[in-house]
Amino acid sequence: MNHDAYPDNYIRGILNSVKSIAMVGASPVNVRPSYFAFKYLAQRGYDMIPVNPGHVGKELLGKPFVASLSDIGRPVDMIDIFRNSSHIMPVVEEALTLDPLPKVIWMQLGARDDAAAAKAESVGIKVVMNRCPKIEYGRLSSEISWMGVNSRTLSSKRAPVPTQGMRLSLNRMSMGGGDTAASDRAAKNKTEQG
Repeated sequence: MNHDAYPDNYIRGILNSVKSIAMVGASPVNVRPSYFAFKYLAQRGYDMIPVNPGHVGKELLGKPFVASLSDIGRPVDMIDIFRNSSHIMPVVEEALTLDPLPKVIWMQLGARDDAAAAKAESVGIKVVMNRCPKIEYGRLSSEISWMGVNSRTLSSKRAPVPTQGMRLSLNRMSMGGGDTAASDRAAKNKTEQG
């Protein structure tokens, strides 16, 4: 996998397939980036698990903090690492002890560890580095365009304003390829009318 450029379909496939996400380095402080990402993903229907040994005994949006991945006690689809690069390898090594293994190791913006990525990929775990799932979800669903950000997605319709627990379609056409049921219907209607 080329970790300098991820195809939209790779990111889309991950975000569509995972249901539970353990966020290592989550913070209950509501001005921290990890808080925003945690809240956003929880509001989109992901089962979020905050992992931070410094906050055990507290909750984040009603979810109790656990000290480590091994304290979760149930399968997790994705490990989202909200730590700097020097702390990634120990998290990946702990993730590799879980049974079953997670499907994805995701390293947040600014975090990259190629050796840790290779270790995870060698056992079949997908890896994303230096990306934020909150940003990628917003970009691929075109929701981010509501804030005036160029999402590189093409559609004549705005993304719906999300409601609590609502998952938006990540299948909107992007400059990198992909298509949607809406674009298929539009093309079919145009052919039938023409």
